[in-house]
Amino acid sequence: MSTLFTLSILQSALELGCIYALVALALFLSFSILNIADLSTDGCFTLGCAVGAMVTLSGHPVLALFAAAVAGVCSGFVTAFLQTRMGVPSILAGIIVNTGLYTVNIAVMGFSSNVNLFACDTIFSLAKEKLSYGWYADWYKLLIVLVIVIILGVILSLFLNTRLGLSIRATGDNEHMVRASSINPLFMITVGLCLANALTALSGAVLGHYQKSCDINLGTGMVTIALASLIIGETLVGKGSMFRKIAGVILGSCLYRFIVALALRLNVPAEALKLVSAVIVAVAISFPYLKEKSSFYRQRNHNRNAYREEESVNVSH
Repeated sequence: MSTLFTLSILQSALELGCIYALVALALFLSFSILNIADLSTDGCFTLGCAVGAMVTLSGHPVLALFAAAVAGVCSGFVTAFLQTRMGVPSILAGIIVNTGLYTVNIAVMGFSSNVNLFACDTIFSLAKEKLSYGWYADWYKLLIVLVIVIILGVILSLFLNTRLGLSIRATGDNEHMVRASSINPLFMITVGLCLANALTALSGAVLGHYQKSCDINLGTGMVTIALASLIIGETLVGKGSMFRKIAGVILGSCLYRFIVALALRLNVPAEALKLVSAVIVAVAISFPYLKEKSSFYRQRNHNRNAYREEESVNVSH
């Protein structure tokens, strides 16, 4: 067991879990709150990484994060525009934007399939200079991503409890009721998707800084990863306040990365990680249903046994 669970594995899982938690929060906003399946996540994640990498190469690593978030807002706006103004179904709108973003991303990267950041400063290298002493010298990366995800998680929780945030939540619950209440659901969908894609792009930029590179295929399968984290978090936490749900999403992301790290330690081929992700998602989604069915069958068997006992008593008398 000591060879499977090491401090370095835990540290790496927490670091990547916090980075990918931003995508899980984006999916929480679009899928759980707005009830929209946004399939542009893969392309938007790469867009954030590409924009962040190019701005970082120009010597502005902190500004790169804000630039990536703005690029994500633009991507979310296009997706929302197709849905709300062009009548394109949400799934098709996401596929269209995701397909178009491939060309946009490779253009942003100077028509190169990858960009490396080894020769320039990143937010992590800047933090290392400030945190190069004390017990946290080896944990500076985790501290940075943890601060980012906590701040954004708290802001998102507070925002969703504002009047605008409650209107977005109501739009996801019942769009017709919202329209009857003189609230524009199209505007709420646009705001929600812009915020969700901003979080996705920001996650891509942070990951680019973390691994000091950007690849055109970096976002492939990001929807599956985020969905797995989201479902795991919702299964663990269940119902509760908005802050509790957001904390559950972050916890689910970290737990998912720990499961992936454990799979790698068990010599699962890297090519099979997407299959592992798919299995995790399938199990997590099916768990509440299987739990309900199991409870139903247990109750049915209990009733049958009670009926048989009652019949046997009547026969004996």
